[in-house]
Formats: sequence, structure tokens, C-alpha cells
Amino acid sequence: MQETLRALGGILLRAVPTFVLVVLLHYYLKKIFFQPMEKILAQRYQATEGARKLAEQSLARAAAKTAEYEAALRAVRSEVYQAQEQFYKQLHESEAAQLAAARQSADAAVTQAKAQLAGEMEVAKVSVARDSDTLANQIAESLLRGYAA
Repeated sequence: MQETLRALGGILLRAVPTFVLVVLLHYYLKKIFFQPMEKILAQRYQATEGARKLAEQSLARAAAKTAEYEAALRAVRSEVYQAQEQFYKQLHESEAAQLAAARQSADAAVTQAKAQLAGEMEVAKVSVARDSDTLANQIAESLLRGYAA
């Protein structure tokens, strides 16, 4: 057993330089390779994340501008619809006024025509009454002459 321990001690003694070399290699690689690599990866992540944040901000600004333009467009459309509605209302009122004036003019013309017709009818009645006596006398004379012959 002593020999085994001595052999084991010899193996360990010969392994110490290798162990020290591996530890030194570990710190050397960590300092020269892994720390710069981590720094580069962190910068890359920052750049990527920064670009992503800028893109998100740009999209948010674009969405805000779009909403603003849509609101302005809705306001302008509303104004146009109100102007059209007011124009149609004025047009309707104008047409109603013209129609009322035409109706009033037609009523006046009808009233005047009725009055003129009534006047002509009175003249015709007087003329018929006057001519009826004359015609009645002529008929009576004509019938009496026919019996006298």
C-alpha cells in the first residue's frame, strides 16, 4: 500500500506542472479570447436591441401620424358632408320658394281666368237673352207664315 501511495504521489507530482499549465491557459484564454468575445457579443446585442428599439419607436411614430392623418381626414370629410347638407338644404328651400311662387302665380292666373270667363259668360247670357227674344219672334213669324199660306 505504501508503494501505491508513493506511486500516486509521484503521479500527482508529475501532474502539478500540467495542472498549473491548464490553469494558466484558462486565465490566458479568458483574458485574451473570451472577454473580448463577450464584449463584442454585448456590443452586438446592444446594437441589435438598439436597432429594434429604434424600429419600434419609428413604428409608433408612424402609427401616431397615421392616426393623426385619419382624424384630420375624418374632420375634413365631416366638414364636406356638412357643406353638402347645407347646400342641399338651401337648394331645397330655393326650389320650395320657386314652387310656391309658381303655385301662387298659377292660382292668380286661374282666378283671373275664372273672372274673365264669368264676365264673358255674363256677356253671353245677356247676348243670348237679347237674341232669344229676336229668334223667338222670327220663329213665331215663320211658323205663322207657314200656316197662312
